[in-house]
Amino acid sequence: MLAPAGEILNTVPAPNRSYTIREGFRRALPVALVVGVFGVSFGVLARASGFPLLAPMIMSLTTFGASAQFAAASVLGDGGGVAAAAIAAVLLNARYAPIGLSVSPALRGGVLQRFVHANLVVDESWGVANVGGRVNRELLIGAGLAVYLCWFVGTVVGSIGGNFIGDPNAFGLDAAFPALFVALIAPQLRRREAVQAALIGGAVALLLVPLARPGIPILAASMGCLVGWRRR
Repeated sequence: MLAPAGEILNTVPAPNRSYTIREGFRRALPVALVVGVFGVSFGVLARASGFPLLAPMIMSLTTFGASAQFAAASVLGDGGGVAAAAIAAVLLNARYAPIGLSVSPALRGGVLQRFVHANLVVDESWGVANVGGRVNRELLIGAGLAVYLCWFVGTVVGSIGGNFIGDPNAFGLDAAFPALFVALIAPQLRRREAVQAALIGGAVALLLVPLARPGIPILAASMGCLVGWRRR
């Protein structure tokens, strides 16, 4: 969703003890409430972009990925195609592939149960559930439920209340899109390759925004990540 919760919360789990789902929920609640505020922004901006009333709510229930949802809504709201919006969302959620591999050993039960629990894996729940380099299942489920609930409730409030709020630009909510992506990228800028990738992506996007259809600059800018694949 947003930034790893381990960087936000001051409480760090101890590796040699057992945990409960309730404790995971409690640990994640402070950052989950912040996620809920972003959910309100998403609901308002999605409605302002032309989404039907139920569309943002259903999207939050099924997608549960703030960065991907913001990207898709931004592309569609600017007149971009569905394909460009979907690809942008997939690229932003690609980071969940390695995160999923790290979580897999902690998930138990049948296919359906593992599928449900896997959908609770977001940056915040993964950060809270990391205990001594391993993921704790109970903390993961509790934290994921807290973030999921706050994100959905925030989306509902924003979607329904958007008509009463009026123009979101008047309240600065139009800045939620860029602010979210700045928050996502800032913690990653610790290595030279990451800074180079960000600069290349930004330059590509700036050059293409006046020339290409909405959504295309995002896709082209993502190619900047290839700088990290070069051999040292």
